[in-house]
Amino acid sequence: MAALPQPLPDVLERARAEERQRALRALLMHPLMDTRHSAFPLVRRHQGPLREWLAAETGWHLQVESEFARLYKRPADLRDGTRGAALGTASQTTTFSRRRYALLCLTLADLERGDQQITLARLGAGLIQAAADPALEAVGLRFRLDHQEERRDLVATVRLLLEYGVLTRVAGDEEAFVRDQQGNDALYDINRRLLAALLVSVRGPSLVEMEGPVADFEERLQALTDAFVPDTQEGRNRALRHAITARLLDDPVVYWDELGDDARHYLTSQRAAITRRIAEATELVPEIRAEGIAMVDPGLNLTDQSLPSEGTEGHVTLLIAAHLAAAPEGTAFTLEILAEQVRRWRPQYKGYWRRSALAEGSERALARQAVEQLRRLRLLAVADDGRIRPLPALSRFAVEAARMPQGNPLAEVPNAT
Repeated sequence: MAALPQPLPDVLERARAEERQRALRALLMHPLMDTRHSAFPLVRRHQGPLREWLAAETGWHLQVESEFARLYKRPADLRDGTRGAALGTASQTTTFSRRRYALLCLTLADLERGDQQITLARLGAGLIQAAADPALEAVGLRFRLDHQEERRDLVATVRLLLEYGVLTRVAGDEEAFVRDQQGNDALYDINRRLLAALLVSVRGPSLVEMEGPVADFEERLQALTDAFVPDTQEGRNRALRHAITARLLDDPVVYWDELGDDARHYLTSQRAAITRRIAEATELVPEIRAEGIAMVDPGLNLTDQSLPSEGTEGHVTLLIAAHLAAAPEGTAFTLEILAEQVRRWRPQYKGYWRRSALAEGSERALARQAVEQLRRLRLLAVADDGRIRPLPALSRFAVEAARMPQGNPLAEVPNAT
């Protein structure tokens, strides 16, 4: 007997729900989205339900205009420096340094005061003038455009703004400017609405008290994002729900021992409801373990970091993950120890690695790249003294010795090869 067709309203509602899921997933990956993104029409179409869900579950505000959508997504841990701005492809990414972040902030301030168009040379001149501030020079920031590396820093900040849509190239070539600034320039249009939407904070930086010792920096940083919480049980519970849901959406893993007592107790009692709402809105699947919770993406496209991944770096990262997971608890690791392990693997895997990875001395760079990726995935932690500590979720990468169906190790089977 043929199955009866589903009622049209049910089919339409399911289609709308799938569109909302796609739109929300796209916003989580691209909190600043302009018309170039394929999901932008979906975000505009479903902006009402998306705005309501995000406000109720995370406390994040969604701004949607004719030219762009901005999800004001704030990190749960302001000390987490593993997910900064970056340029490049997934296989070769350059993360912004503290210096480039400082130059980016000075560039944004200059753009805010500028006209509708600006040139690359004019941006460089503005940075030279801004960096001449004695307070900036006192902390070691120097910018003169005398060297190619300085010009490359300027071009990196401009290319990030091009990627965001804040700038649009009208004419010129940045790479020619890097090689030789004399006679080479570029012209850009400035999207002032997008420029104004870049800052994600509850209050403006100028409203945060800047006096006091450097030790108070983290407190001043926290003041930028601290939202008002009513002194009622309902208000505190709402703030806990927002913080926990935001972390589950934003962090690869949320460990129980990272949460405060109030957050841990709230998540324990509301775990099923919170994870169900996230799953319905995003199609993420909750994985709940003794050490914490991870919202897993079966589609493997709601992250900019994947493990395993392709290429030599991906293979080395997976090998190091398995090596750390199999080590006895309490084993001390450093970058040098892992680099030496990569060197020992080289003869075994030389047929699978690219030629440059076979050169003597390349093992340290490969180990550093692997450690940084595992750190971004919250699978290990790196202490101030450089010691590397595996985190509980890394245990999923432990590999057991191959066994025959009877349960005997393969090495014990006669004539096994």
